[in-house]
Amino acid sequence: MTTLPIITKADGSKEHFDPERLTVSLERSGASEYSAQKITDSITSTIAPGASSKEIYTRAFSLLRSEARPVAARYALRRALLELGPSGHPFEDFISHLYRKEGWKVETRKILQGKCVAHEVDFYASHPERNMYIAAELKYHNDPAYKTDLKVALYVKARFDDIFASDEEVRSHHIDRGLLVTNTKFTSEAIAYAECAGVELLGWGHPDENNLFMRMSRMKVYPITALTGLSRAEKRLLIEQGTIAVDEILQNRKALDVCHLSPAQVGEIVAEANGLLEL
Repeated sequence: MTTLPIITKADGSKEHFDPERLTVSLERSGASEYSAQKITDSITSTIAPGASSKEIYTRAFSLLRSEARPVAARYALRRALLELGPSGHPFEDFISHLYRKEGWKVETRKILQGKCVAHEVDFYASHPERNMYIAAELKYHNDPAYKTDLKVALYVKARFDDIFASDEEVRSHHIDRGLLVTNTKFTSEAIAYAECAGVELLGWGHPDENNLFMRMSRMKVYPITALTGLSRAEKRLLIEQGTIAVDEILQNRKALDVCHLSPAQVGEIVAEANGLLEL
């Protein structure tokens, strides 16, 4: 039996390359069983010992993009979230867009009075039909290896404890739940503390059910940075004018005017966007 090579993950740890995991990831992105297996076989037969997970991702993305751009765009969603930076405001706007699609009324960067001091929360949302009110602290990272850790969870818990301790009349806005949201992962310590202390977490793959990836997929809300037909500079122009999500350019194609694309290029971008939302 052939021993699979050891690869280096984004956080620097080592593990044996797992072809089955790659195949599942490709199929989850919308690739056909045949296409996913073909790409996996190609990478498995040529991967070098010590290769990084980023190298494997880049090659898989390139092979997928040559076959179906919308599928490649979906495969790149986690990386696309990393490209929303460098500041955290575009990520805050993206999460707000996702929650609005889910039926929430959202306000960002809102001041809430605590018992001791006032706090600016990144995100405040209400859902009239559910009679629910939530506030969230959002932590954006552009490094895939970075994990939101225990000290962040402790800090967020302390902030929300102070807000919850304030008199309802002073606070002026009701809150039922406090969340900590990130575009990457949480450390095991942060997860253990949050589960014990009652801090709700939302990340790329956490919790196991209804995590960020699942919610994005269910609502068909994807960052504009996922589109493979746009250059990095064009994506930045769109973000700077407030176009954060793929569905926004389908609702308003004139948003693409800032990129000064030809009609043919606009057609290609719109086709990719439609294909992505149809997956």
